[in-house]
Amino acid sequence: METKRFTRNDSGFVCANCGKTVPPLRYSSRNHCPFCLWSLHVDVLPGDRANPCGGKMKPVAVRTDAKKGFVITHRCTLCGEEKNNRSQSDDDMSLLIPLTNVFNQL
Repeated sequence: METKRFTRNDSGFVCANCGKTVPPLRYSSRNHCPFCLWSLHVDVLPGDRANPCGGKMKPVAVRTDAKKGFVITHRCTLCGEEKNNRSQSDDDMSLLIPLTNVFNQL
C-alpha cells in the first residue's frame, strides 16, 4: 500500500504566535503564517495534521533554492525538530531577508 507524501490541506487559521487571521493559500497547503512566519508542528507528512506534538515552530533560518525560491527552516519550541517549508508569495519579505543571514552563519 502506497503512503501519500502530501495531503492538500488549505484551510485558513488563526496564528498561534501573532493571533492574526491567515487566509487559505488557494494553490497549495498553507503551513505557516505569512505575517510572522511561525508555524505549528502538526504534520508528519505535509498536510496530514497527524503529528501529536503541536508545538509552535519558530522560523530560524532561510535559504534560497533555484527551484523552490526561499525555503524557511522552522524549529519546534517543544521538541526541537526542524522542518523546511517553501515561502509563499504573500510572506512578509522584511522578515525573510534577515533570516537568510542566519542560514549563512549556520
